Amino acid sequence: MIFNSVNEKIFFYTFPVYLFSLIPFFLITGPFLSDLAISLVALIFLAYCYKRNDYSYFKNRYFYIFLIFWIYLVFNSLFNNLNFDSLKISIFYFRYGVFVIAIITLLGFNDGFVKYFFYCIFICFVVLIFDGFYQYFFGENILGWKSSVRVSSFFGEEKILGSYLSRLWPIFFGLSIFYLKKKDKLFFLFILVFIFSEALIFLSGDRSAFFNINLSAIFVILLSQKLFKLRLITLCSSIVLLLIISFINPTAKERVFDQTIKQMNLQNSNQDDYKNIYIFSKEHTHHYITAYRMYLDNKIFGVGVKNFRKFCKNEKYSVSELSCASHPHNTYVQVLSEIGITGFIFLISILFYFCFNILKHLILRFKGKSYFSDFEICLLSVIAIYLWPFIPTGNIFNNWLNIALILNLPFLFWAKKLANS
Repeated sequence: MIFNSVNEKIFFYTFPVYLFSLIPFFLITGPFLSDLAISLVALIFLAYCYKRNDYSYFKNRYFYIFLIFWIYLVFNSLFNNLNFDSLKISIFYFRYGVFVIAIITLLGFNDGFVKYFFYCIFICFVVLIFDGFYQYFFGENILGWKSSVRVSSFFGEEKILGSYLSRLWPIFFGLSIFYLKKKDKLFFLFILVFIFSEALIFLSGDRSAFFNINLSAIFVILLSQKLFKLRLITLCSSIVLLLIISFINPTAKERVFDQTIKQMNLQNSNQDDYKNIYIFSKEHTHHYITAYRMYLDNKIFGVGVKNFRKFCKNEKYSVSELSCASHPHNTYVQVLSEIGITGFIFLISILFYFCFNILKHLILRFKGKSYFSDFEICLLSVIAIYLWPFIPTGNIFNNWLNIALILNLPFLFWAKKLANS
């Protein structure tokens, strides 16, 4: 990047850097500020490209694939059960791809700001841990917000504390590799933060988040070179802490384990429904069946972006009064039902590409080599969370979830560049 003045550097570099670094804070407030931040970064970067008449940053095969997918989404929304919400999501989906390219470019110019992002996550985790445990033990957080059965801290009624921690945990853990040494005075403080944040995910009662953080842990333990012991220690320590807390107060344990078994009807506790075993719950199972019926009727293009909520009311697809929701709560099922087999090809191709490279890394590990650095493994564990098919998930077109994912992508390119330099 080239700047002709101090003002240009402030506008095109410093301001976007601050916006990016503050996204962990913005995500706590909800989707609005975080979405505003990535949109501004994308617009500012496009303005820079226009001013310099230089669009070479977008000459990237990954961006080309994203561009094809984006065009398909817009096409699908325009010609497949057109509605305003669907078209709005599809058109503005473009900002995610531009944002990733913008941050990659900023990292290439000067990666010094990564430490600001790192310490922002650190502060967010420390505050959430303190507030979350305070709410767990006293029934309200430091702002006086009452908790029901689940700990939610500053997220209030959204109940996404566990999702936030589990999705940002791997990048936080990975970045600590760069900024902490075992002899560093802050090292043990960070270890405590890692342990307590894992425990807080459990206490939040978010079963998907609890599964995700453990999936990430197994991924890092199996595939990293130097993080095996550290990740195993944090995982085991958090499990011991959870056992102690569960013994004192079994509420979270009852939700994560006992309620899950009950909802899946594995113990056949429901006398009126003793023959059926459900996928996660009766509600989830009916969502999946409803979505599958939509797919069978609309195999190529689906029913349209974010249209599950509209078509689930149709008697042709409905299973019961439990069939309807804003989305079918599984990424693969949602893609099939809303954007059809055409959209599914993009998703399954990413899955195969991911698995191929992980297998390549695993083969090299047996030879004492590696394809990915430990930092990349941490970031890829987040991708594994999003690609894992057998778990209830959020809406794939949800701004908050998409932002939590794409934060990792620029760092993947940055980490690869560091590994090759």
